[in-house]
Amino acid sequence: MSTEIIHIEESEYNSILLQAVAVIDKARTNAAKSVSCIANTAYWEIGKLLYEKKLDSGYGNRVVERLSIDLKQLYPSMGLSPRNLWDMKRFYVRFLESDEKLRQAVAVLPWSHNLMLINKKIDLSDSQILFYSQQVVAKGWNRDLLMNAIKLKMHENQKPVLPDNNFSTTLPALQANYANEVFRDNYNLGFLGVTEPIGELELERRLVEKVKLFLLELGKGFTFIGNQYVLEYNGKESKVDMLFFHRGLRCLVAIDLKIGAFKPEYAGKMNYYLSLLDRIERGEDENRSIGIILCAEKDHVDVELALEDMGKPIGVAEYQLILPKQELEKVVRDEIAIYERDRQRISSNSTENEFN
Repeated sequence: MSTEIIHIEESEYNSILLQAVAVIDKARTNAAKSVSCIANTAYWEIGKLLYEKKLDSGYGNRVVERLSIDLKQLYPSMGLSPRNLWDMKRFYVRFLESDEKLRQAVAVLPWSHNLMLINKKIDLSDSQILFYSQQVVAKGWNRDLLMNAIKLKMHENQKPVLPDNNFSTTLPALQANYANEVFRDNYNLGFLGVTEPIGELELERRLVEKVKLFLLELGKGFTFIGNQYVLEYNGKESKVDMLFFHRGLRCLVAIDLKIGAFKPEYAGKMNYYLSLLDRIERGEDENRSIGIILCAEKDHVDVELALEDMGKPIGVAEYQLILPKQELEKVVRDEIAIYERDRQRISSNSTENEFN
């Protein structure tokens, strides 16, 4: 066994070191990628190198320790400790047989996020890792928020939903796919602190007041342009509730707020707004404007029929002001039960007092 270790250290070690250096240098020169993506590409290739050289803990410890020392002299700020090098191998092995979609999803995550997702104690499946990876990108979760989401098992609360939009028929395929990633089926507006019924203008006012939090809920890439945005055309004036611009999609995004359930006529109104935006506001290098109708609840069939013949890209999403519907119903049931129990107790005490 010791002869084999010496043979690897002396005959193959320089080759391993040179290949690892080449991997890092190549990754560093790829300026088009994000910092996380560059680092993860390097980590993936180093993990692959260790895997292919059949270096395991115990047998390969001396090789990896020496590799760490030499790499840290060349790249002191990269965190190339022996433990991290072993993590790179673990990262490679974990996603070696995963599909391309999952690999691309984890490639853009911070390294600390990936280490959490491949933690054996958590033991997440490919589909669960994909879910959390997409949430991290969409919502900008830091490591603590990701940890809390995993502890809450948020993936179990996600039910597959049919897209309530017509993006596939009104946008080019690539942009339609991207739009489906950007816009969600449900938005949580609990940060508004709503505890009683409010009107649409009040809802809009509160969103404008807390537009930074609203932007975080919408996801990355949105820039707020204005509310009650005036569109003047043909001697008439129309107002869009809230207008945004999305950098990735390169288009204006109009949001129409509705307090109640979705109604088919809302789609026609949004279609008209988008026609105005494309005609008088859209830049020459921008894509078609997209409209989102944000309402308290919706029925998929109603939305599908309403959007069937619409020529503009429109989506319909629900919002939650306080708690998700099921949780709210449970709170209500619990409160009713407590009220009934207290009422019976008070009634019982009153009866006893009458006989005393």
